[in-house]
Amino acid sequence: MGQGQSGGLNRPGDRKPDGGDNKEKKKFERAAPPSRVGRKQRKQKGPEAAARLPPVTPLTKCKLRLLKLERIKDYLLMEEEFVANQERLKPQEEKAEEDQSRVDDIRGSPMNVGNLEELVDENHAIVSSSVGPEYYVGILSFVDKDQLEPGCSILMHNKVLSVVGLLQDEVDPMVSVMKVEKAPLESYADIGGLDAQIQEIKEAVELPLTHPELYEDIGIKPPKGVILYGEPGTGKTLLAKAVANSTSATFLRVVGSELIQKYLGDGPKLVRELFRVADDLSPSIVFIDEIDAVGTKRYDAHSGGEREIQRTMLELLNQLDGFDSRGDVKVILATNRIESLDPALLRPGRIDRKIEFPLPDIKTRRRIFQIHTSRMTLAEDVNLEEFVMTKDEFSGADIKAICTEAGLLALRERRMKVTHADFKKAKEKVMFKKKEGVPEGLYL
Repeated sequence: MGQGQSGGLNRPGDRKPDGGDNKEKKKFERAAPPSRVGRKQRKQKGPEAAARLPPVTPLTKCKLRLLKLERIKDYLLMEEEFVANQERLKPQEEKAEEDQSRVDDIRGSPMNVGNLEELVDENHAIVSSSVGPEYYVGILSFVDKDQLEPGCSILMHNKVLSVVGLLQDEVDPMVSVMKVEKAPLESYADIGGLDAQIQEIKEAVELPLTHPELYEDIGIKPPKGVILYGEPGTGKTLLAKAVANSTSATFLRVVGSELIQKYLGDGPKLVRELFRVADDLSPSIVFIDEIDAVGTKRYDAHSGGEREIQRTMLELLNQLDGFDSRGDVKVILATNRIESLDPALLRPGRIDRKIEFPLPDIKTRRRIFQIHTSRMTLAEDVNLEEFVMTKDEFSGADIKAICTEAGLLALRERRMKVTHADFKKAKEKVMFKKKEGVPEGLYL
């Protein structure tokens, strides 16, 4: 009994079952340090306390998240700006597409070439063409408006005359063709005689371009231009070719008939363009052959074509001696009918030197025959003095034709040498053709 009772009592020294030791350990554990140091602050009350954000000390993780959010914000701002630009440019794109569709409708049909007279605003301008008056038209949206300027060449719609394009080439195509790109092969050595004429054209054309200081030292102004006149075939054009061969200046060759255009105003415009290009490419030489096509004496014209020719000549007079200084631009005119030219064209100040080309004399004939026969294989019986001393009036072109015809006669008979008989036959043939080639009374 005693043992049973003693076993059933709870003694103070006995261990407590199931976690008694753990409770004792927790009882003696040290409390955690306080999360804050100092006096406890009172909580604020009111609306300001509710809106106030608690202070947060950023950690590395927070900074990375902030950078990520900023990148997202920048992307959203770029997207917003892109969408705004698309909405703003959408009407312009629609207008451009509409204009492009209009151009596609007329593609394949011809477009008019005109001139831009004045820009009214960004979308309207005043244009003109050579066949009609001026028009107030619109400018299509796809035309580069930065390159539009008064006086430029434009493409216009063939019906409504709207500006649909711009011609990039500023130089008139006809003027660009007039420029001599490759120098002629003829030189002063190929000219028989004409020593005085060569000396005069060198003083009037070449020397002012190469040594202008000589004229400044002596106190005179160099000649503006020269005119070469004389019988046909005396070497006027040949001398101009020699000038183009010997000088490094830009050479522009024009025939007088090229300045005569179909529509009103085109001829004077071509003359202005010619001298403008010559001024841009200076030093330059302008050679106008057969000037009598536009430079005839003025009279009371009854047709529009004659009046247009006279207007072209007046523009030529203005360009030769107008308010604008020609500078390093020299003019060479050539004609075989100087008596038909207008006196205003030949007066000093416009054409300062008049160089005559007479028919060749005996010395000049001998020199021309030597030039043309220098490369020919002549027989021993050829006596050129017989043709040099003849009383027939030969020009330089006639002598060249005689030598060429004699060579053709020898070639026809398969001979390698040209005989005296060939020259005689060639002379008779050339003189026969020169005198109209038909004997008197043949067809009576």
